[in-house]
Amino acid sequence: MQRLENKIALVTGAGQGIGQAMATQFAREGAEVYIADLDETNARTASEQIAEAGGSAHPLVADVTNPDDVAAMYEQIKSKSGHLNILVNNAGIHIRTDFRHADDETVDKVFDVNLRGVIRCAREGFDLLRASENGCIINLSSIMAENHVRQLSIYATTKGGVSSLSRALALEYAPYNIRVNYLLPGFIDTELTKRFTKNPVISKELIDRTPLRRFGTPDDVAKAALYLASDDAAFITGMGLTVDGGVSITV
Repeated sequence: MQRLENKIALVTGAGQGIGQAMATQFAREGAEVYIADLDETNARTASEQIAEAGGSAHPLVADVTNPDDVAAMYEQIKSKSGHLNILVNNAGIHIRTDFRHADDETVDKVFDVNLRGVIRCAREGFDLLRASENGCIINLSSIMAENHVRQLSIYATTKGGVSSLSRALALEYAPYNIRVNYLLPGFIDTELTKRFTKNPVISKELIDRTPLRRFGTPDDVAKAALYLASDDAAFITGMGLTVDGGVSITV
């Protein structure tokens, strides 16, 4: 099925992990994908892999915390494609620290990427999304927005902000036929989470908390993103889709 045929998509933080899986899934379904990442090598490698599989992808080097980078990113998309159908705000970081030891530099760093970066990309991409006459934004939140663990309070706060922002933007952007939804992944096996997934003691505890008894994969999240990006979800906006194997329904 070519559910995203003739659509233009941008995925931030797409050089590896969940972002790369989403970009690959979108390209497989017919989208022309822009892969934005801080790491030029990762962005180019991910784009080349998509091209080798018969898809269409363009690498972009961009830091979502840098206004000039974001403006340049959208200018490249405008000059090559003229519009944007799908924006996925995936770029994110987490820094583990006890809240009482979270200095302003740490707080600012996490907020700049996870929340201000989403705000910046969603705001500056508006004109291109509107020009498509059928725009879609998917923001990456997390089950940590509502289900907490120690030492991730700052990360959880930013993801709660992403969830709230997504609902507010859904209302604000609806008159322009731009849908805004968000994903709440659970324990997904990526480079970002290997501290947990590769530790036998921690991984057992996490899997025991997961009703489906496994970690999620980047492809699990990518398939959920594909649904929200496709016309199958044409009447869905302001909603969060949880992809966590059932963790959030447990006590």
